[in-house]
Amino acid sequence: MYELHNWLRSVFYATFIPGTILLSWLTGLVGLRSLQACTLIFLLVFVAFPLIFRYSVTLQRGILFLTFIKYPKGLDLTKPETVGLHATRNFYITVKDHDEDEDGVRIGVWHVLPRNAVQCFKQELNVEEAVAQEPPLQPEDTAPGDGEQALRELSPVIRSEFPTVLPENEQLFYERLLRLPGGTVVLYLHGNTASRGSGHRSEVYKLLRNLNYHVFTFDYRGYGDSDPVPPTEEGVVRDAMKVFEYIANITSNPVVVWGHSLGTGVATHLCAKLANLRERGPRGVILESPFTNIRDEILNHPFARMFKHMPWFDFTVSRPMYENLLRFESDIHVTEFPQPIMIIHAEDDKVVPFHLGYRLYRIALDGRSRSWGPVEFHRFGSGKNYGHKYLCRAPELPGLIRQFVQSYRDAVY
Repeated sequence: MYELHNWLRSVFYATFIPGTILLSWLTGLVGLRSLQACTLIFLLVFVAFPLIFRYSVTLQRGILFLTFIKYPKGLDLTKPETVGLHATRNFYITVKDHDEDEDGVRIGVWHVLPRNAVQCFKQELNVEEAVAQEPPLQPEDTAPGDGEQALRELSPVIRSEFPTVLPENEQLFYERLLRLPGGTVVLYLHGNTASRGSGHRSEVYKLLRNLNYHVFTFDYRGYGDSDPVPPTEEGVVRDAMKVFEYIANITSNPVVVWGHSLGTGVATHLCAKLANLRERGPRGVILESPFTNIRDEILNHPFARMFKHMPWFDFTVSRPMYENLLRFESDIHVTEFPQPIMIIHAEDDKVVPFHLGYRLYRIALDGRSRSWGPVEFHRFGSGKNYGHKYLCRAPELPGLIRQFVQSYRDAVY
């Protein structure tokens, strides 16, 4: 009965538009030329384009990663201070896709210092004016104990080593602070479109900075000022792995991975790969506006509304992306690593519907070992208008992050 219902629904959607066009002509509502024009448009939009999409890997990657969408215009990523991120180091890491890859892929990275470190070394960093203009923080927006003792004890020594931070010693200074015991590091994996410097992402970095966390963020291949190499799922996960390795090779402090939107697929795949390789993993994973897998996300994306009911949608759109390894199967990956997970999702998210994030939560609850880290889910009401990008503006979010990090920063699963 269910198969018959699906078959009848497919026949209806496949014939509704052309049938309406034909009926309009038969009843005299439109002329022959209008009939021909409408039929041509239907064939181009609903038949030709999906077929082209099926056989074009380039188009599939372009629609998924949207690297051609760039904003804000004219942003100089070598100067993070232009988006309000003073005391932030811009640098580049080379990712080699295989052992014979001599040149590799260069990706752009930012290291945002925690607020307590900026306050302590504002003179050496030459950011006194920027620090003075920062608004005062509420107690609930900070995590004052994070690395505070090490800063107090070692700041005189560090000042003697770095009386002034210059381009020549900047890397040594930032890595010296990163090694200070007691700190926490957040690796932020952004979604598709734009770059690491776009507006809502900068808001997240500032929120995490105010919690006294080191923040690392980067642009995958093809984004921002990283090398213009066409991204793939394996490629962007490899980029994330390289940045994670960079952090892990410098500091033994706990690392939390934060993924947003498409970045949640990168985050879960990264953690699953680290677990499979038995490498050091993060202490926790935060998934903001996650989906289950790309097939589900495509079916529920606003851009797919016109096409998803066509009987050939799976054949021309969903299945080809799966076959070309554009999967981002978080519903599988969350059952492959043991670290604690916190999922946050807004009910009014129109890009990644709320029910996909909740479904991922249920899959994680049911599919993970009971000896592994807990899974949390926090919903944010639709009346707040946070949508897909602005959960960082929720007043309760800093407290949730601080509680999650403090609960699991020293736990090993």
